[in-house]
Amino acid sequence: MTDSVVDRTTQSVSSGRQAWQARYDQAVAAGRVRDADFTTLSGMEVDPVYGPSPEVEAVDERMERIGWPGTFPYTRGLYPTGYRGRTWTIRQFAGFGNAQQTNERYKMILARGGGGLSVAFDMPTLMGRDSDDPQALGEVGHCGVAIDTVSDMDTLFSDIRLSEVTTSMTISGPAVPVFCMYLVAAERQGVDVSALNGTLQTDIFKEYIAQKEWLFPPEPHLRLIGDLMEYTTSDIPDYKPLSVSGYHIREAGSTAAQELAFTLADGFGYVELGLSRGLDVNTFAPGLSFFFDSHLDFFEEIAKFRAARRIWARWMRDVYGATDEKAMWLRFHTQTAGVSLTAQQPLNNVVRTAVEALAAVLGGTNSLHTNALDETLALPTEQSAEVALRTQQVLMEETGVVNVADPLGGSWFVEALTDKVEAEAEAIFATVRRMGERGREAGADGEIEHPIGPMTSGILRGIEDGWFQSEIADAAFQYQLGLEKGAKKIVGVNCHTESVSHELEILRVSHEVERDQVSLLGRRRQARDTAAVEQALRSLVEVSRTDANMIPAMLDAVRAEASLGEICNVLREEWGVYREPARF
Repeated sequence: MTDSVVDRTTQSVSSGRQAWQARYDQAVAAGRVRDADFTTLSGMEVDPVYGPSPEVEAVDERMERIGWPGTFPYTRGLYPTGYRGRTWTIRQFAGFGNAQQTNERYKMILARGGGGLSVAFDMPTLMGRDSDDPQALGEVGHCGVAIDTVSDMDTLFSDIRLSEVTTSMTISGPAVPVFCMYLVAAERQGVDVSALNGTLQTDIFKEYIAQKEWLFPPEPHLRLIGDLMEYTTSDIPDYKPLSVSGYHIREAGSTAAQELAFTLADGFGYVELGLSRGLDVNTFAPGLSFFFDSHLDFFEEIAKFRAARRIWARWMRDVYGATDEKAMWLRFHTQTAGVSLTAQQPLNNVVRTAVEALAAVLGGTNSLHTNALDETLALPTEQSAEVALRTQQVLMEETGVVNVADPLGGSWFVEALTDKVEAEAEAIFATVRRMGERGREAGADGEIEHPIGPMTSGILRGIEDGWFQSEIADAAFQYQLGLEKGAKKIVGVNCHTESVSHELEILRVSHEVERDQVSLLGRRRQARDTAAVEQALRSLVEVSRTDANMIPAMLDAVRAEASLGEICNVLREEWGVYREPARF
């Protein structure tokens, strides 16, 4: 290393630390650092952050790439205080049976220290169908809560003030009408809707790529998402209308790099959608959040989260022109890996979940859900849900991981993995953009052209061509091959299979839930003003044929007690349904 390089990197380390210290001191002065004991279990004082000494020349040159917490490119976290300022939100994913049953579970979670709610919907709701739809038979309330009308949403949040809790709703296909039900439920509580804070998943790209819960062809879905982005940006500025989801991509079998790249590419597509609507990137981009999987390869997951922040910040600044700091921030929720849970020796799942949760925390997650040990068999019992909640609380209160920002920053292994995951992701971005360029060229010959932006065009072309699905299938096959050959190990499945474990008692949702929900829906239909519902649905269809924003008309339909299935069905009739091309 030459003297000039030593001088430049030493100055960079010194000035970087000084800039971080100034921001940290401001946070202390503003009361944004928690009043807590930031010492080890033995009473040893620890600093808020660690970095290289100016004398350690071999480490210095990496600092421009790694940075300090709270500074671009945010590899080490979004805030100079790390978790000293604010710990991650404990957001337990829950929903089963009917709205009343789930409301009782929510109250239990909040009473025992949960910081936010995350709504799991049943399959009919996820597919935009009412509980009395023939295709809903046998599925009502079994994988989440059944929501048919706004009255169900009222019950779901009964005695839970929506202005005092952040709520995440994991739903994409019918996300917009469900969101409208949430807003009307807040209105009925007397809440100032403009001040609501929470997250709606809405991410339709990942449905075509991995989860398969779409309603319409891609273009109408993007129209609804654009309308939602406009509406929340102007009327509910703190609400996050899009949670771009890599979780389901990873659960479908992708690698960590594929999860990261496909998810961020989807995020860039939504940025291009917002820009195409004339929205200011500095205004709407802070409303985008992300949802990642935390799997069992401990260090790879930490590297993935760190690389995600760095990539997003650089692309938002250099490609999409963001200048506001918050528009460059990648804020994300994490859920531990459902696919890592095993039916064999299910008590081992507590250990798996704890390891995955720790990786998410060391990667700087903003909120976290920990899976229950019995979720591979059924919805969680109250006891297993409590153990999952306590797992997070043990990490937060007992381990000391909240005392230091990015404690693994500077590790040769972690930094090398972060760089490698980032490089693999960038190669995938280049492939997606090339697919988009080919799609635009094909448009001149009469094929479908996607003019929103180069990444959006590439995503839509990749969906149409089955490219994403093929990439995930290949990755899943390679992993399964490793398991069958014994190169990859799962304790209790293909190694260490001897056990003294007994069968678990699991939560079973009674079929009476379906009968009761169908009966309740019928009574609500009889009690409402049918003419008002029909008029509201006709108005919604009329607006769909214009360029006007559809949210106000959809809110009117919800206020008239139109059901989710009725709203989705009139739009299916107008827009058609999407059929994935058969591939072999």
